[in-house]
Amino acid sequence: MKNNTSIMSRLRTMMFMQFFVWGAWYTSIAVYMSEVGMGDLTHWPYTVNPIAAVIAPFFIGLIADKYFATQKVLGLLHIAGAVFLFLAPSTIENPTVFIIILLIYNLCYMPTLGLSNSIAFRNIDDQEKQFPSIRVFGTIGWIVAGLFISFVLGGALGITAEKTALPLYTAAVASALLGLYSFTLPDTQPESSGKQISFKEISGLSVVKDLASPAFFVFMLASFLICIPLAAYYNFTQLFLSAMNVENIAGIQTLGQFSEIIFMLLMPLFFRHLGVKWMLVVGMFAWVLRYALFAISAPDSVMWMIMLGIALHGICYDFFFVTGQIYIDKQCTDKNRGQAQGLLVLVTYGIGMLVGAQVAGMIYNRFLDGQAALTTDNWASFWWLPASFAAGIALLFILAFKEKNTKNASQAEAL
Repeated sequence: MKNNTSIMSRLRTMMFMQFFVWGAWYTSIAVYMSEVGMGDLTHWPYTVNPIAAVIAPFFIGLIADKYFATQKVLGLLHIAGAVFLFLAPSTIENPTVFIIILLIYNLCYMPTLGLSNSIAFRNIDDQEKQFPSIRVFGTIGWIVAGLFISFVLGGALGITAEKTALPLYTAAVASALLGLYSFTLPDTQPESSGKQISFKEISGLSVVKDLASPAFFVFMLASFLICIPLAAYYNFTQLFLSAMNVENIAGIQTLGQFSEIIFMLLMPLFFRHLGVKWMLVVGMFAWVLRYALFAISAPDSVMWMIMLGIALHGICYDFFFVTGQIYIDKQCTDKNRGQAQGLLVLVTYGIGMLVGAQVAGMIYNRFLDGQAALTTDNWASFWWLPASFAAGIALLFILAFKEKNTKNASQAEAL
């Protein structure tokens, strides 16, 4: 039954909508906040998001995995999230309340990433072959959201939709629809009902002893550190594009997701020629190149450099984060695989992005220094900082990361 075409179609629809919701607001919220007088607070949505990512595994482990059917929890969280997204634009006169509303929304949304994956994994037979064909619809959903905001809403209304509350309302409607749709998904009962689950198991800390090696700790440190410059991209690229007088900001940023799909398909080829270590290194240096292109292009708004920098997202994300997930997976057994991946998410999308958002926000506000927006020269100086930081991390990783044996590399090459 798990190979049923109907179930696969339903899971793909779920994944499409899951990332449509996120993509609809995430790539334009800073532009909207700047437009309504919160230009010095644009790092806060990218702070509350990783805070929610840190909390999400505990929610899933303590509630969703023990007491309720997963599809029902998914549905209720998306419906609740829709309510808070609808409320958010009405609170723009009070920035503190606006940020709190976004925090509550993210506390509803971030657990759904793990829940949707869980529903998919529990209702297919061959994860390695079937899940990629499901997950890719999430990337397509993010792309469609950006194109819808920029070209459908913006084009139909003759406005720059990113500067309005329309992306938030779009995400709210999509979230409500996904919430209702979730109740039609295959019944997925909790796996850990009646079992005691410890803090270490939920956070993934219990696998540290199993995986402990110099290479593992170097990899985890690099994963944490690279998320600090990464946060600058998610937070400030949309403001940078606005300063460069780019229209259709959300749509333009989907170039990165198109690139992600292409390089995802090419990864097995690169694995055979580069192996795990140099795939990770290429991913880190792609961040250096992206920020360097942004810095060099800023004074004269050189569009081909800006577009190339955005298109590098496929290498930046796939070569480091997807390769990292594969590297961790190859160190694990079936017993600790899920906990290890949870630990990686906690270190990167949780703690790493949280620290990165705050650091990037402080640097941006220092350059802002009371101005309404950064000058083109300020943007150039701003982007050189994450470029330099990412370069330092890459060099540190090259020198310190030594794979403990060749088994893992050969396994990865076989992918």
